Amino acid sequence: MANPFCHLELASTDIAKAKTFYSSFFDWKLADMDMGGGMTYTTFKPAPSADSPGGGMMQHPVPGAPSSWLPYVLVDDINAANAKAKSLGATIMKDTQEVPNMGWFSIIIDPTGAALGLWQTNPAAPRP
Repeated sequence: MANPFCHLELASTDIAKAKTFYSSFFDWKLADMDMGGGMTYTTFKPAPSADSPGGGMMQHPVPGAPSSWLPYVLVDDINAANAKAKSLGATIMKDTQEVPNMGWFSIIIDPTGAALGLWQTNPAAPRP
């Protein structure tokens, strides 16, 4: 499938409670990564045999916003994808941002108001 979902991200109002819930409920293996500036990003992977994307979770960066999940779709060229989405009526909520040594992401709001993440993998990034 072209442009598959590749990552799922939880922005939580209570990250400690979310980590306990999801690691117990689904037996996800969690790993904390220090992102600097006091931010911790927790990655998770489903069972090794599962054919599904992993993801991450973090303390919600928007004060007062509710907890929410954000799916990411894999694209070949993040800037071209942003431009195409905009030409089709989307709004760029978060313009292209690099995740060092991994790739680039952006977040769009589609014409109906739904948020969607876009992800371009850095071809030089280490493979898991």
